[in-house]
Amino acid sequence: MQLAFVLYKYFPFGGLQRDFMRIALECQQRGHQIRVYTLIWEGDIPPGFEVLVAPIKAVFNHRRNEKLSAWMAADLEKRPVDRLIGFNKMPGLDVYYAADGCFEDKAQNLRGNLYRRWGRYRHFADYERAVFAPESGTQVLMISEVQQPLFVKHYATPAERFHLLPPGISHDRRAPDNAAEIRAAFRKEFDLGDDQLLVVQIGSGFKTKGVDRSLKALAALPAELRKRTRLMVIGQDDPKVFQLQSATLGLGDQVQFLKGRSDIPRFLLGADLLIHPAYNENTGTVLLEALVAGLPVLVSRVCGYAHYIEEADSGLVLDEPFEQAQLDAYLARMLEHPSARVDWSRNGLAFAATADLYSMPQHAADVILAQEAV
Repeated sequence: MQLAFVLYKYFPFGGLQRDFMRIALECQQRGHQIRVYTLIWEGDIPPGFEVLVAPIKAVFNHRRNEKLSAWMAADLEKRPVDRLIGFNKMPGLDVYYAADGCFEDKAQNLRGNLYRRWGRYRHFADYERAVFAPESGTQVLMISEVQQPLFVKHYATPAERFHLLPPGISHDRRAPDNAAEIRAAFRKEFDLGDDQLLVVQIGSGFKTKGVDRSLKALAALPAELRKRTRLMVIGQDDPKVFQLQSATLGLGDQVQFLKGRSDIPRFLLGADLLIHPAYNENTGTVLLEALVAGLPVLVSRVCGYAHYIEEADSGLVLDEPFEQAQLDAYLARMLEHPSARVDWSRNGLAFAATADLYSMPQHAADVILAQEAV
């Protein structure tokens, strides 16, 4: 079959983008042709992919999205496909990969009445309704159990259109046999002594991921422990605001901001703790990447995958509603007790050996290839 995928932006280090790539490659490996519509493409194009970057400019994001939809529809009219799979909400999709939470629920509960009068709200509300309304035929690939009741609440979406997927952690995130050697080389490269502790925070979108909370927790550590602890923040975002916060908190060179990169497994093996106090997170793939690498995790409960950390007993999950004092205390506790970190690491590796944390692309491809066109 000829399959078309659409997403607003592709870059190699985004969670949604990596999921798209793995699903598209799985479909290609099954013998199907891949076409991609997008506004921005950064990075290599896999052999055999036809990537179409829309020649569109607009001041506002929602106008840009509308122009992409119209441009794509015109091309599909000339060159039809068997399936259209979207990784952002928009009209006309056969299958939607639900990486984002329910927009309407946030608009009603987190925004005022004035916001719902703006064109931006109408655009995103209409595009979400096009996917989830009862009369839509779009099949929905769910990666979080938390969001489905919200979509049903606002749109009365029929249950049979939802398909809950297992996680899709890449096998290269699992701790290899030579994990100890990789860890030693990594810590030597970054000049980390045996008595020093490395905390990592990984993910694009520093504000949403709670980097401000992590910086406050680092600053609140007892003086001796704080002196031995470094924080590396890795992701595609502008760090200026957080660099200023770090300087204001007196953290100096204890905090380092790095752009998105392809060698994340080395950081997972070389660090002592992953911190992820996100404000909201539909899933949190990095939580499971840390788990399967044997890296203890400290995470906020709002993250869709936080329950795996509890089930595996591979770290600590913060209570909801979030309180900074609890994050401060938990971070100190996890860093002060190396034997507990050994236990959490061992538990994570044992869980990774038996739980299905890897087959999301295969399950997603099964649904995509089974659906009738809308």
